[in-house]
Order: sequence, then C-alpha cells, then structure tokens
Amino acid sequence: MDPQIEWYDQKSMRNQKNFKRLRTIEIGLAGSIPFLIGYVTDERPAMGFIVGVTGVAVAFVSGILALYQYQEHWIQYRTTCETLRHQKIRFQTKAPPYTGSDAFHILVENVEAIISKENTSWSKKSQTQQKENPHG
Repeated sequence: MDPQIEWYDQKSMRNQKNFKRLRTIEIGLAGSIPFLIGYVTDERPAMGFIVGVTGVAVAFVSGILALYQYQEHWIQYRTTCETLRHQKIRFQTKAPPYTGSDAFHILVENVEAIISKENTSWSKKSQTQQKENPHG
C-alpha cells in the first residue's frame, strides 16, 4: 500500500508544480500585454512584434494547460492518495471496517476498489477525449 500512496503523492505533487508554474507564466505574460501596448509607437515598431509574440506565448501556455490537464490530475491523484492514507490509518488503528479477523482481506479489497475506481475514471476520460478529438 505504501508504494501506491507514494506513487499518487509524487504524481500529485508533480502535477501541482507543473500547473502552478505554467499558470504563473500565463498570468505574467497576459498581464504584461496591456503594459507593453503602451510602448508601441512609430519610433518603436518592434514593440508591436513583442506584444504579438507575448500573446502567442499566452495562447501556447494556455493550450499546454488544457492539453495536459495538470490541475485535474493534481486533484485526482491527491484525492486518491489521501483516500489510500485514510484506509491505511483505519486499518492500523483497527477502526471499522477493519475490526475483525478478515481486516487485511477487507483492506486489500478496499485499496483495489480505490485504485480501480481511479483507473476506470482515467479510462472513461481518455475514451471521451478520443471521441471528441479522434485525430489528436
């Protein structure tokens, strides 16, 4: 169970880091556009190009966030990780449903159900995305 918890924890942290990093870049770039527009003049024609490139960069970062769905994965992996931790603590403290002689068997079933649910959710999401974008 610990390897699964560790895996979901690491995946969650990596997706959170990627999401926050890219969202910060996106906000910074988008916020700089109105500022840079003020410097576009006939004497500084390159500023128009810089504003355009900045706009393209915002669109690119936004597209990456949508494509890789870091925020959604961060939340999904964190939820699974914390649910597994909760089951582990309940088992270790012999809290219900882990009070009888079959406690380990119940733990295994519950852990498998949690992981299976996450995998099924991922599979359904992938199939939906494939139907929405069959060429991507």
